[in-house]
Amino acid sequence: MIQEKSNNVLYQLLFALCVLIPYVNIYELTFFVWFLTFVITISNRYSLRIVKYVTCFSVILATAFVVSFFKNESAYNFFRDIAYLLKPIIGLLVGYQLYKKCQNKFFTTVIYTGLLISCLHLLLVLITFIRFHAITVNLLREYCGYHSDYEVYVLVLLMFYNKFEINWSKKKIHVFIIIVALSSFLYLSRTNFIQLIVLFIAMKGYFVLNRKSLTIISSIVLFVVIGYTAVYQSNPQRSGKGIEAFLYKIKNAPIEPFKTKINKDDWKDFNDNYRSYENILTVKQVSSQGESAIFFGKGLGATINLGREIWTNDGEFIQYIPVLHNGFATVYLKSGLFGLVFLFTFIYLLGKPEKSNLLAVQNLNFILVGSAIFLIVSNWVFMGLYLKLDNKSIFLGFIICYREFLLKSNNKQNNQQVTLE
Repeated sequence: MIQEKSNNVLYQLLFALCVLIPYVNIYELTFFVWFLTFVITISNRYSLRIVKYVTCFSVILATAFVVSFFKNESAYNFFRDIAYLLKPIIGLLVGYQLYKKCQNKFFTTVIYTGLLISCLHLLLVLITFIRFHAITVNLLREYCGYHSDYEVYVLVLLMFYNKFEINWSKKKIHVFIIIVALSSFLYLSRTNFIQLIVLFIAMKGYFVLNRKSLTIISSIVLFVVIGYTAVYQSNPQRSGKGIEAFLYKIKNAPIEPFKTKINKDDWKDFNDNYRSYENILTVKQVSSQGESAIFFGKGLGATINLGREIWTNDGEFIQYIPVLHNGFATVYLKSGLFGLVFLFTFIYLLGKPEKSNLLAVQNLNFILVGSAIFLIVSNWVFMGLYLKLDNKSIFLGFIICYREFLLKSNNKQNNQQVTLE
């Protein structure tokens, strides 16, 4: 394991700031901090691999940019979409550049940032409890946050600390696990539970297909199906409280993104299956513009007309939405099927392992394979790397650069040995 010797605290704090700032839920502030960090840490050299990743998102943006010249959208919508579609590009590069500046302080930077986020979240939970003298699913999600993918990544690193040769005391590791696990659980996020399962399976190496991995994955799938059947048969009610409210969300989770018929005049059906409603409208409204829109989208500034005003989590009524919950549908809206090809290409490239005999690199490969699989789910329900609350692109850029550092260091050592011989 490469020892972490850097004392470059400034860039570690800058990393923590870039990861923390999306939780404020002000995208203009996130974009400003990320872009400023990108400028401050800009590098004079990038690997071919990070260039490939960034190119996928750049093509999506460029396609929407060209198409927009044949449309008549407002200047505000145009520039807003540029900022949104730039997010994964800037995030990946910022994470990549910051690792170069942090000089191999990977685990301390990533884990202590996650610990800080967890402590702040638990503080919010405590404040909410003191304020309302109760803790419910709705209170936790409204006042304490909806999800935190970053904390799940940190939890997985801590759970598999032996694989990453993190040389901290077991007591310290266990305390950190308890804090981060409790915080992650209290988001009560179905997506985060899926993320944890996917990354856990990935770290066990079960996505490397063989008889053993197929048996284990089949067993997990069977267990999930039986568990979901039990929840479905228990028939938790929408108006239930506490654990029943959470079980109702689990019951509805597999149905919500895939339902094809929704009664928009039935508020329960509309609210419970809103993601599907967005997807249905997107397909209809893009298709109505002809083949060019289907293949290349409606460009920057394009919106979907919901046909009614709805109340958003940002506290405003809106009828024309520029981005959807579904990342695939959003890319389809802006840059069509052509853009979707490059979004899937990014996911494929991210999950493509870097060949190496180094155990550290192999374990990093497992995390990235798990991340690629999880991004399919994340894009379907939460816009993936495009979500304004999302900070995964920072983490992914950071880990990609760390993996490259390990490979280069190993190659350099091997070349020195060959020279000495």
